[in-house]
Amino acid sequence: MDGPVDWKDVAALRTFVSDRGKIRARRVTGLDPEAHRQVARAIKNAREMALLPYPTKGR
Repeated sequence: MDGPVDWKDVAALRTFVSDRGKIRARRVTGLDPEAHRQVARAIKNAREMALLPYPTKGR
């Protein structure tokens, strides 16, 4: 991602979340460690604000 990560940009954050709501691994997304930490924090903030789902139990 270019520039700062915004937790309100749900469309961009959805690309880093699986269909079950889990944050995708760095090896899948290709992000560097600092960018992955920023994306993870933004996803967690968006979850708190009910913009993104929490992970669901797989059955």
